[in-house]
Amino acid sequence: MFFFNKKKPILKDLIPDNHIDFHSHLLFGIDDGAKNFEETLTLVKAMNGFGITQFTATPHVMNHVWENTSEMIINRQNEVNALFKQHHLDFTIKGAAEYLMDDSFVKLFQNEPLLTLKENYVLVEMSYINAPLQLYDILFELQIAGYKPVLAHPERYNFYHNHFEEYKRLKTAGCLFQINLLSTVGYYGEFVARTAEELLKRGMIDFASSDIHHDKHVAAFDGKVLFKDAKPLQEAINNSSFFK
Repeated sequence: MFFFNKKKPILKDLIPDNHIDFHSHLLFGIDDGAKNFEETLTLVKAMNGFGITQFTATPHVMNHVWENTSEMIINRQNEVNALFKQHHLDFTIKGAAEYLMDDSFVKLFQNEPLLTLKENYVLVEMSYINAPLQLYDILFELQIAGYKPVLAHPERYNFYHNHFEEYKRLKTAGCLFQINLLSTVGYYGEFVARTAEELLKRGMIDFASSDIHHDKHVAAFDGKVLFKDAKPLQEAINNSSFFK
């Protein structure tokens, strides 16, 4: 392994009290996250045990795969929050979305408001196979429409791992970067962890969040952070308080 063997912190121990997690798949039954309310509740309770007290769910909006509308997401948000109350639980989930930047995305945001993380900050992602051909046009049009793009998990786009200049280009184009916390413990593999560490070391990561889907993700929070220097990661985690 490429990481030095000095004492590493446990990932869950880096999460401060009263923290917000703004990228998750907690709303059940509408994407590849929680399948039912019981799973939603299990995930929320586990995250609360890490110190997280505010939850923003970001279901996928992905043409021909997860065709969620804003109305569908907000309806499920309201349903889940009502179920929390019925169970006498002091939890609430805010509904936002994780939008795939594809050919239909521009038409979507030009014709109706997007669900944002906060104010005009919107969570976007790319295919894991390749970047969209019109990526920079999409980012330009998104910002012309008044939104600020927060790019989800840039470390997981393998097609950029050997083309680091593209990360710089994305930053120049106005993208904020959100790292997945589990990338730091090697959950997605060594090359993703390498890229995560390098992006953090270069000061390119703005925020960190869970992207939690299921109980295997919960278990991975017991893993050790693999990096030599966890300080940039801690800063990215702390910066996420912006979305409270």
